[in-house]
Amino acid sequence: MSALDTLSEDERSVVGTVRDFVDKDVSPVVRELEHADTYPEALIERMKRLGVFGLAVPEEYGGTPVSTPCYVLVTEELARGWMSLAGAMGGHTVVAKLLVAFGTEEQKRRWLPRMATGEVRATMALTEPGGGSDLQALRTVARKVADGEGEGDGYVVNGAKTWITNSRRSQLIALLCKTDPDARPAHHGISVLLVEHGPGLTVSRDLPKLGYKGVESCELTFEDHRVPTDALLGGVEGKGFAQMMKGLETGRLQVAARALGVGRAAFEDALAYAQQRESFGKPIWRHQSIGNYLADMATSLTAARQLTLYAAREADAGRRVDMEAGMAKLFASETAMQITLNAVRIHGGYGYSTEFDVERYFRDAPLMIVGEGTNEIQRNVIASQLVKRGGLDS
Repeated sequence: MSALDTLSEDERSVVGTVRDFVDKDVSPVVRELEHADTYPEALIERMKRLGVFGLAVPEEYGGTPVSTPCYVLVTEELARGWMSLAGAMGGHTVVAKLLVAFGTEEQKRRWLPRMATGEVRATMALTEPGGGSDLQALRTVARKVADGEGEGDGYVVNGAKTWITNSRRSQLIALLCKTDPDARPAHHGISVLLVEHGPGLTVSRDLPKLGYKGVESCELTFEDHRVPTDALLGGVEGKGFAQMMKGLETGRLQVAARALGVGRAAFEDALAYAQQRESFGKPIWRHQSIGNYLADMATSLTAARQLTLYAAREADAGRRVDMEAGMAKLFASETAMQITLNAVRIHGGYGYSTEFDVERYFRDAPLMIVGEGTNEIQRNVIASQLVKRGGLDS
């Protein structure tokens, strides 16, 4: 049974539509766009029309919600064409999920309908220049101010964030910050603010990157940036760390799905090339070393997809999946890295050429190892949950 067979007819149609978009609209232009370091405006607009940005938004707010397995497969298809496109909707989906799960009704009605159409695109701002994985050690502070101290009730934000994807082109930023710097334990003082661009918020620079060139990754600086009181996610301070940890379950599944797409693209290109390229009088796949590469690539890719879909089904069953999502992200990203390396090996010298897509897959793959929580952090989460749960469920 294929992964598609477990979806409803409508969801299979969604995946098929995205696959056709990738084949017809993305594949013919991706190499040129990648090496021109050009933002794919036309492709993003097409994704908006396809409803990709509304897949996590309930129908009552104008979205076309799908199951998490369907979302995984849509992400895989986008990443198969260009990992940057999958990244363009990753953080957006996490913010939509945060709003659905924790937002006030006013916040949902303000943001979700426009997020569903892509009119408003959203991103998360977690990582800081002085630290990445230790989110409790935040230095970005939102100080509560009362009317009479400026422009009405609200927060004044100061600090900096880095590696924030889509931050130039997102209209909404889910900012993880400290609203009570003195709270102990530290996570009790962390909140999420729904921030818009304005005075005091500067996108200070775009970070140069090895891959993932279709979307921007930026540094943000907050200098007395004013945020209204009703921008506090859920309306209660001190809940932000738990809220974001729940959101990152979706984020890590999305990164795992991106890794599946990149790994699959590399495998499919390598398989085709191994049948076309001949050496010593026969197609190179018939040489045992190349055949073994292909066998291992297919096996690990299949295992990674099954693990990711298992975590997705568990999420839809309402279970906590920090361990399962961590396993999927860990295994799928390591698999993608190995597959892309082997694809370069199979292509030989051509694998190092920008005339072939495997060099792009090889540059994109490392991001999934370090993004959305490094794989070292995933191993820590998995080990902690194994001890807490008393091992693996049978």
